[in-house]
Amino acid sequence: MARVVADISVSLDGYVTGPDPGPDNGLGDGGDALHRWAFSDDEDDRRVLREATARSGAVVLGRRLFDVVDGPGGWDDRTGYGAREVAAPAFVVVTSARPASVRLRDLDWTFVTTGLRAAVDAARARAEAASARAGAALDVVLMGGGATVGSALAAGLVDVLTLHLAPVVLGGGTPLFAAGAPCALVQRGVTPTSTSTHLTYDVLADDPAGPRPGS
Repeated sequence: MARVVADISVSLDGYVTGPDPGPDNGLGDGGDALHRWAFSDDEDDRRVLREATARSGAVVLGRRLFDVVDGPGGWDDRTGYGAREVAAPAFVVVTSARPASVRLRDLDWTFVTTGLRAAVDAARARAEAASARAGAALDVVLMGGGATVGSALAAGLVDVLTLHLAPVVLGGGTPLFAAGAPCALVQRGVTPTSTSTHLTYDVLADDPAGPRPGS
């Protein structure tokens, strides 16, 4: 089965946006600093981005993040997922209702209204189909927002956690880790650059029945 990889940028104090995020201020006040690494010319930053997007068979995101990236100030040819790196994968949005319209109609969108687990299952099917076409194993990537990634971790849906730790303290915003169930991790990789510390962890299954599918 395709792995499920949660991949998100985070501040030193644990926030994935700055204060006061919203449709017209998607990353919150000061939140742009979290993603400087994605636009860096540092070769290690470029490699991390290139390798991650090349392995993306399908991408899951929450409705709030969709509204930001599909909004007037959202993604374009320069800032979309994997821009300048690879062709766009399929996107699966967790939502309570389908949007009335979609601006980014050239992308492959699926809207799932039956919950996060169903969205991950739908994305896994898309990723495995893409893997078969590519002849290589591709991942399901949970790109956010923070509530979506946090809920997936709490639900035991994540196999790998990748954090891009930005050298900034935001002092508020959207936390990645809220109070809840603990999450056991094993560190697998560290890549420091001038703009971020890229961290990769395996997420340990604590279910006594054994590892989750896709582990």
